Amino acid sequence: MLSAMGKPGYIAHKISATLASTGTPSFYLHPGEALHGDLGRVSREDVVILISNSGETTEVVNMLPALKRTGVPIIAICGTPDSLLAKYSDVVISAQVEHECCPLDLAPTTSTTLALAIGDALAVTLMQERNFSKEAFALYHPGGSLGRRRLLTVGKAMRSGEKACLIGRESTILDALFIMTRYLSGAALIVNGRNELEGIITDGDIRRYIMYNNLFLQTPVRELMNPFATCIGQHQLIDEAIRTMEQHQPAPVSVLPVINDDKQVVGLLHLTDLLNIFPAEN
Repeated sequence: MLSAMGKPGYIAHKISATLASTGTPSFYLHPGEALHGDLGRVSREDVVILISNSGETTEVVNMLPALKRTGVPIIAICGTPDSLLAKYSDVVISAQVEHECCPLDLAPTTSTTLALAIGDALAVTLMQERNFSKEAFALYHPGGSLGRRRLLTVGKAMRSGEKACLIGRESTILDALFIMTRYLSGAALIVNGRNELEGIITDGDIRRYIMYNNLFLQTPVRELMNPFATCIGQHQLIDEAIRTMEQHQPAPVSVLPVINDDKQVVGLLHLTDLLNIFPAEN
C-alpha cells in the first residue's frame, strides 16, 4: 500500500500502478480517507510505503500510530532523515535533495522526481526477485500491443481457406500469379494431396526467374518453389512468429506457412496482417 499527500500523492499513485502491473499487488490509499475507515484495507501481510519530502506532512504522520498498532511494516521514502516519519518507520529510503529545481525552491519537482525513480527501482527489483516474465507482464496488459503479441496465437491472425493461397505442385506459374494477385499475398503455398507443405513460391522467386530464364506461364511451380520453407505452428504466439520472420536467414521473410500438429497446412501468416494488428508499433 502506498500513501502520500499533494504532489507526492500522484507519485504514490504511479508507483502503485507500476508495482501492480509488474506482479506486485498494490493500491493507493489517501491519508485522509485512511483515518476514516480505509485503514481496514491494510492487513499484517502488507507493506506500507509512505512518501513525504519533509517527513512531517500532517496527514501522513497522523497515520503512523494506527499503522504501528496493526504491526504492518512501514517504509518511508523521505527527504528528511530526522523527521517524525523517518523516526517511526521500519525502513527509511533517503530521497534527500539540496533544493527543488523550481525557481522559488518551493514546488515539489526534484524531490518528486527522485521519489518516482526510487519507486521504479523498487518495482524493478521486485520483478527480478519474482522472476517476472514477459509472458506474465502480458497477462496484466491484455489490451495493449505487447499483450496481444504475447497472448495472440498465429491461428487467430493467419489467413485461412482460399486466402491461404494453396496450390498443387503441378499448378502453373500463371496459377500462382493469379492467386497471389487475387489475395495480395506475395506468395503461394504448394501442398500435396494430404495438405502437407511441399514448398513455397513468392513473387520474388518469379521475378528472379524471369531475369535469367525464358519464363513460360505454363511452367509448373515445382520447378521454382523453395522446398525448404520455414513454417510456424498455429498454436505458437505472434511474438514468436515475428521473431521467426525477422531472424530468418539469409534474409528476413514476410510470409510464413502455418501448420497444425499433423504438419498439414492450415493457413498463411503475412507481415502486413501483423502490421494491421499492431499499427501503433509500426
